[in-house]
Amino acid sequence: MYRSRWFDRSLLTTKLLALLCMAFMLASQSAKADEGGVSFWLPGQYGSLAAVPGEPGWSLALIYYHASVGAGGSKEFSRGEQLTAGLDVSEDLLIAMPTYVFSTPVLGGQASVAIAAVYGNVGVDVNALLSGPGGAVISGSETDSNTAFGDLFPTASLRWNHGSNNTMVYTMLGVPVGSYDAERLANIGTNHWSVDAGGGYTYLNMKSGREFSATLGFTYNFENPATDYQNGIDSHLDWGASQFLSEQLHLGLVGYFYYQLTGDSGKGAVLGDFKSKVNGIGPQLGYLFKMGEKDAYFNIKGYWEFGAENRPEGWNGWLTLSMDF
Repeated sequence: MYRSRWFDRSLLTTKLLALLCMAFMLASQSAKADEGGVSFWLPGQYGSLAAVPGEPGWSLALIYYHASVGAGGSKEFSRGEQLTAGLDVSEDLLIAMPTYVFSTPVLGGQASVAIAAVYGNVGVDVNALLSGPGGAVISGSETDSNTAFGDLFPTASLRWNHGSNNTMVYTMLGVPVGSYDAERLANIGTNHWSVDAGGGYTYLNMKSGREFSATLGFTYNFENPATDYQNGIDSHLDWGASQFLSEQLHLGLVGYFYYQLTGDSGKGAVLGDFKSKVNGIGPQLGYLFKMGEKDAYFNIKGYWEFGAENRPEGWNGWLTLSMDF
């Protein structure tokens, strides 16, 4: 199989973006599932080329993420001591993820470590605040906005290449250092530890220029001490497929399936199991170019969500720039 140098690097950065995306995903903690409709995992973090090994050394991925999601007045979400309905959420996040790829093989594969940091704004509007502190019943709308740093998301992975077939395993940790207040509607941090692990596969045929990737993972969430709420175990499958039109440009589709395996628990889980799910699909475009003498990679992708349960749904878009040092 022929693989040019530029392609190796773009694959690495892309996958690390995805990884970062995943990390970023971690950073997006506003209204996705579980407690308050929020999950540790941000669907769409992984995509095309997720399992392809890269080039040893340092790289940096910068990601801008925007999401607009909502849920009708018939859907209730718990947030600390509050129950809310008629939820509309807007997110604008910037994620920075430095990554280091080791040159020495580990278990016959290529090892890498990364950490993602998040900064951004989350805006939340609710049409009804059904209950507040002390059990008081309140009606009317409420709005909250929060601009701050989110949690940190360290990640480690191993990748193997066997011709057109590539495999990988990863683990990611959610470190609760982001902005959080149990009495606020808009939070960027989760206020609880999380551990996510999984594996992925990429088929990459350089002769035809076709590629397909899928990454499956599972999340275990620890209890939020401020609300006595523990999210259940989550599963997620991110996928991407693309066609290379040249050595610089590829086009394709991306998607995800998110499904909560076990129910939420703890004294704060007043809505019961509150198991959630959501699906997403959309287009993507990737382009490799030069920044001075360094290789760089740009990717844009978007998802339209459908089939949501116990979770807001809408659309989200990602702009990613990855650079080799």
